[in-house]
Order: sequence, then C-alpha cells, then structure tokens
Amino acid sequence: MDYGALYNKMTAVLRRHDGLIVLIRELDRMLKLMLYLLYPALLLWLLYRKDMRVLPVFLIPAASFVLLSILRHQINRPRPYVRWPEMEPLIRRNKTGDSMPSRHVFSCVVIAMAWLYVVPMVGWLLLIVGVLIAVIRVALGVHYPSDVVAGYLCGLLAGLLFFIL
Repeated sequence: MDYGALYNKMTAVLRRHDGLIVLIRELDRMLKLMLYLLYPALLLWLLYRKDMRVLPVFLIPAASFVLLSILRHQINRPRPYVRWPEMEPLIRRNKTGDSMPSRHVFSCVVIAMAWLYVVPMVGWLLLIVGVLIAVIRVALGVHYPSDVVAGYLCGLLAGLLFFIL
C-alpha cells in the first residue's frame, strides 16, 4: 500500500481550504496546551487539598512517560513523511523517527486517566479529547494511524494498571 498517496488523497479536501488547515493546526496546538495546563492544575488542586492521591497522579504519568519514551526510541519508527517522500504533510517537522507510539496521544490519555481517578467526568471528557488529538496527528501527517492507536492504548493501559486496578 502506498500510504503517501493515500494520505495525499485523504487530505486533498483540506488542501483546497487553507482555513481548514489553519484550524486543524490551531486545534492541535490549543488542545495540547489545554492538557499541559490541566495536568499541573490537577496536581496543584490535590496539593492544596492535601490529598494523598497527588503522589500517584504525579508519579504514574511521569514514570509511564519515561518508559514510553524509551520504548519509542527503541522502535524508532520513521515518520510517515520520511517513509513516503511524495507525502505532503499539513505540518512541517524536522523529526525523522520516534513515530511509534504517539507521545502526544499517550500523554493526553494518561492525563485523562489521572483525571478519571480523581474527577471522573473530566477524565471521560479528556479521553474524548485524546481521540480528537489522535485524528489530528494523523491528519497533520506526523503519525500513522497505528502510532496514535498504540499511544492511546499505552495511555489506557498505564492508567488502568496503576490508577484503576
């Protein structure tokens, strides 16, 4: 299968509307920013309340992130735009490897699981945001669908093993 040609075909409708590309890029940026603000907010809220759950809420995502980064570096899967030079990603990146699993999607999901552990409604909403981030990362051309699925599943697994079980 020629993924590059398939990607170009799937994103052709977006390329005809510059506004959609800008919207997707901004949505990607804003959702990541939201997550990176919500996680410390959760930690600070738990500290303020002197809630002992602050320890697992800090340590589990941090340790999981390090382990996932090591795994990702070992796999070192080339980015789609590297493997398929005819591919025209919607966002330019200099990074050539470390595509599998998606660390952005993983981070979103493991943060969602931390919120699910403390405030379930926010956690469920963030799990939906994780799906949206996964779709955006593929649409931008920086990950294969399998990269984002793997990132999502790794985040769920880390959360289930450590927060829920």
